[in-house]
Amino acid sequence: MKKIVSIVVTLLMSVALHAAGDLHLFDVDNANGVITPQTIEEALHKNGFMTGIRSEMTTPFTKQFQKSDFKVFTLLTVFNPKIDNTLVKQFPHAGIFIPMGVGIYQANGEKTLHVSILTSEAEAKIIGIANNSMLQERETLAIKAIKEAMPNAKQSLSEDSLKESRNLATMYELKLDGSDWKAAKQQLEMGLEGGFVPRGFVMAASMDYDADVFQDDGKENPYDFYETYSICKLPIIYTVAKSRPEAAAFAPCTTIVYKKKNEDKIVIGFPAVYNWLSSAKVEDKEAKESLLKGQEEFEAILKEVTE
Repeated sequence: MKKIVSIVVTLLMSVALHAAGDLHLFDVDNANGVITPQTIEEALHKNGFMTGIRSEMTTPFTKQFQKSDFKVFTLLTVFNPKIDNTLVKQFPHAGIFIPMGVGIYQANGEKTLHVSILTSEAEAKIIGIANNSMLQERETLAIKAIKEAMPNAKQSLSEDSLKESRNLATMYELKLDGSDWKAAKQQLEMGLEGGFVPRGFVMAASMDYDADVFQDDGKENPYDFYETYSICKLPIIYTVAKSRPEAAAFAPCTTIVYKKKNEDKIVIGFPAVYNWLSSAKVEDKEAKESLLKGQEEFEAILKEVTE
């Protein structure tokens, strides 16, 4: 009997581990409104993070759609220069999570404030690498900071993610064929800006890793340049937030653009919307259609600038 019980317990533990979701979720009573995106941001700063952007979305929601379901809906992105310096030098595609997203939201009439971030396992899966000590250290520091800002918060994992067979990171390459990479970079950037605006995408911020992330650690910088753009499309965020506000951890989308030294190509890419569908378990028809249309439009822009 003991052996049978042991086997059952082991199987249950295995199922529980398998069912772990891709998002860390934090919920705290905030009826008095004392905890704010600013206080969460300050706690992250105290734990070694720097801010990419802090975008309050309720005003844009109300302005464009005449209503907002939230009294708090903030897209915060942060990065840890010490950790991310080493991370992106070793894993080029890791930049799609530098900065990393922190979703902060509280619905109208709700007393609970919520925060969502990706797990290190989910980040590794999307980047296409094995989970490692750098991602885990950054995850640990982020959780510590959020708990300091929300001392009585309940922490949990999201539901098990939906299965997804499509590529979780969308990547394109611009072949240089010996041409001047600086001129090619400038032309590519102009093409991106020209493609984003007419399709309704907004470039919320940009980051030059040479200035903001890379540090002199005795190791050679492997890139001629490495830059990222924080891109969002308001209708997508608004529509998805109705059913899955925790997906805010994915917004805005970080687009990477880099060239490695001694390589004759510029790489450009972003985390695909399939991650929103899978990790945030987006099943609402309108939200799914909005995300898939956004993926199609974004890919069209990247094809235009790399062909």
